[in-house]
Amino acid sequence: MSPKQRHQDVGAYALGVLDPADTFRFEEHLSDCPMCAVRLSEFAGLESMLATFAHPGGGPGVLLPQPPVPELLDRLLDRVEVTRRRSGRRRIRLVAAAAALIIGGPAAVLGLQLQGGGGDGGGAVRRLAATDSATGVSATVALRERGWGSGVGLELARVDGPLACKLIAVGKDGEEQTVTTWAVPPGGYGNPGVAGHEEPLRTEGGAALSGNEIDRFEVRTLDGKRLVTIKA
Repeated sequence: MSPKQRHQDVGAYALGVLDPADTFRFEEHLSDCPMCAVRLSEFAGLESMLATFAHPGGGPGVLLPQPPVPELLDRLLDRVEVTRRRSGRRRIRLVAAAAALIIGGPAAVLGLQLQGGGGDGGGAVRRLAATDSATGVSATVALRERGWGSGVGLELARVDGPLACKLIAVGKDGEEQTVTTWAVPPGGYGNPGVAGHEEPLRTEGGAALSGNEIDRFEVRTLDGKRLVTIKA
């Protein structure tokens, strides 16, 4: 199954309607996909809502303006109850991870996505932030020491598009390494006044430089314009 199809399984997983094989494959995908972790948190309330609807005497009643077809609702409720009993603790851990991604931004991405991995060590996550007075672009970088260099998470806001950008790690000796690249759509990222574009960009990558070898990070367009500099 393609990654795109895996992304589409979030809702079915939240309801517990995937078969065991697809559930296992989706959870493997989820462990490496921050986007699906965030989307799963958005579905988190649906499971409890259906469970309450199934047992209205056990808690506050839930009013649905347009109740689903009874046969479909029964099947969903049955699956929710089975899933809650079978894998409740594991589901709680996954939802907690998704919530951390929303609340903690890039530091949480590094903590959840870049931990472990080949026994290469890993220190505490350092949080660096800056706003450029000329461009208005704001950036937060999460930096974590790894055996192979540095794991880097980025959160970028108040950037307009369309643009193609890159995050550069600049060493104290002047060496430059590209951490990651991305495209900014029309409407940009992290723009509160633009409907559908209020959320900041969150992405991650790595550099072969260790933390104490990095002087700064720069967000640039691919044609060389500097949008914001974050001192290390």
